[in-house]
Amino acid sequence: MEGVVIRHQTVEVNGISMHVAKAGPEVDAKGAVLFLHGFPELWYSWLHQIEHLAIRGYHCVAPDLRGYGGTTAPLDVASYTPFHIVGDLVALLNTLGIAKVFLVGHDWGALIAWYMCLFRPERVTALVNTSIAFMRHIMIRTGPDFVNPIEYFNRAYGSNYYVCRFQASH
Repeated sequence: MEGVVIRHQTVEVNGISMHVAKAGPEVDAKGAVLFLHGFPELWYSWLHQIEHLAIRGYHCVAPDLRGYGGTTAPLDVASYTPFHIVGDLVALLNTLGIAKVFLVGHDWGALIAWYMCLFRPERVTALVNTSIAFMRHIMIRTGPDFVNPIEYFNRAYGSNYYVCRFQASH
């Protein structure tokens, strides 16, 4: 869109360096919108939405989440819990001086958005998620039983399904 400038910044948050794309006014904005990308995406997945909202007066922020794009990728798998990633986002908001956000998530970003609402509801004005519904339990109900999601996806879609392919083998 004409007139929208995407500003890129790297900030130190929660022990990592995070790449962030921003657009729209930072002062006197209608509000801040935090976009959380899915797998295997980057901030760029939200380019059209950022441009659309920025031109309408919203302060738009789209980070590359932990382990993606220009953001640090810790080697330890244990560094990728929802607590770590929500901690990254809270630290990002603190660094940028943003008290509350309209939160928008897709796929992996939608899961993180649900956790953000659960762990830090005071930082969220509203939530819009696409593709991932809230799951109260980490297990999936299959009739009277519950099954681990990875086992379910393996049975339903096969081992080449993207969620199954990226699991650590022990």
